[in-house]
Amino acid sequence: MKKTYKGSCHCGAVRYEADVDLSEGTLKCNCSICTKTRAWLTAISPDSFRLLAGNTDLTEYQFNTKNIHHLFCKHCGVRSFGWGEDATDGKFYAVHITCLDDIGIDELVNAPVTYIDGRHDNWRSPPAEAPYL
Repeated sequence: MKKTYKGSCHCGAVRYEADVDLSEGTLKCNCSICTKTRAWLTAISPDSFRLLAGNTDLTEYQFNTKNIHHLFCKHCGVRSFGWGEDATDGKFYAVHITCLDDIGIDELVNAPVTYIDGRHDNWRSPPAEAPYL
């Protein structure tokens, strides 16, 4: 069941609401940026995301195929969400679930995790090894 969460960066300049159904799962990716930042994400549709504050406080970083827009707060550096486009599913938002301010520990513990092989642009399959993610 979808629940509306409030999310933010560390300093609070960037704030948003996201309608998320954690029972649909979360993602951990082995691409270079997700591995280095220990990203734990959930993908949601554009109509489930609302930026409340901080549009001018965001800075964007892209690399490789430049399909994903990695956004971070230019004050505190936290990446609380980003967005991308997928040929199959269209536009999506990738919300860092650890940046959801009102998520409970029990919700985090019980959220299913899918591991994806972004390192090899194989977004629909798991990597050979995932425990380090």
